[in-house]
Amino acid sequence: MSAHHAGFTRRGWILFAIMAFVWGITYLFIKEAVHSFSPPAVVAGRTLLGGLILLPFALRAGALAAAWKHWPWVLAFGLVEMAGPFLLLSHAETQLPSGLTGLLVSTVPLFAVIIALLRGDRSALAPVRLGGLLLGFAGVAVVVAGPGLFPHGPSSAFAIGEVLLTAVLYAIAPFIIALKLKDVPSLGTITLALFAIGIGYLPAALLTQHDVPTIRSTVSLLLLGIVCTALAFVAFFALIREVGPVRAPLFTYVNPIVAVVLGAIVLAEPLTPGLLIGFPIVLIGCWFAATGGRLRPRASAPDLTTGPITTAETAEAIVSETRPDSDDRR
Repeated sequence: MSAHHAGFTRRGWILFAIMAFVWGITYLFIKEAVHSFSPPAVVAGRTLLGGLILLPFALRAGALAAAWKHWPWVLAFGLVEMAGPFLLLSHAETQLPSGLTGLLVSTVPLFAVIIALLRGDRSALAPVRLGGLLLGFAGVAVVVAGPGLFPHGPSSAFAIGEVLLTAVLYAIAPFIIALKLKDVPSLGTITLALFAIGIGYLPAALLTQHDVPTIRSTVSLLLLGIVCTALAFVAFFALIREVGPVRAPLFTYVNPIVAVVLGAIVLAEPLTPGLLIGFPIVLIGCWFAATGGRLRPRASAPDLTTGPITTAETAEAIVSETRPDSDDRR
């Protein structure tokens, strides 16, 4: 058993921080993009752009051919991680503040534990980690309970449901990667999935896009495709392989900090006392859930949350797959 999965390594924490920031700013860019792009146009734009950026690297590494052999599971990953969540978030943010959207998505780790339990992994109920998850979720509740964050009306309630459904889908996606695609070059999986979803949404994007896009929305869509899609998924796969599919989504506990702060600064969204109280609770809970209260990972301890998913040795970093001499058949 690799020591990588015994806890959060230094590399794991670096990837964790990258994902916390990059997908934290996603909600701001989505909020700006939907001002003049339709939700299907946002999905098609960010996925096609992300795919085009990664395509040369995937071709150079020969990763697409290996991914194509597993195309049903690549498509399943794309549907669960991209097609559903990207549209749900884009539509929800026509009604909700970007900060609140980020807060609701932070429920992903809780759903991940529930999924692990449904798979029969009772070790996901380890007291310290479960306590950390619940503490983090309580912190989110404290933040959400602050006055002024929730819009009013049935449309807002529906949008909140869309974001929570997104959280469920985000919790499922890492299990698809770890169970069905762990031996497939990640760069090929990401690129193929992005193109499949982008092409699938293109007709709806053309039919629903009626407004002339503003410069601000266009720049936001470009950043969504480049930073929050192409680069983010490379880091996301590396994080899953480093710490496992249950711990990997824990960065969604930190996303709200980035989302709410940027929403308050850039969009003048409300910053309440509940945010200031809830943020430390979220961070402390996230740390306990990720580490089990240990400062360093144990050298040879079994993975307490992912069970048989991570019995294979940790894969080489995804970035290295862009090298011609990479072994894409691992």
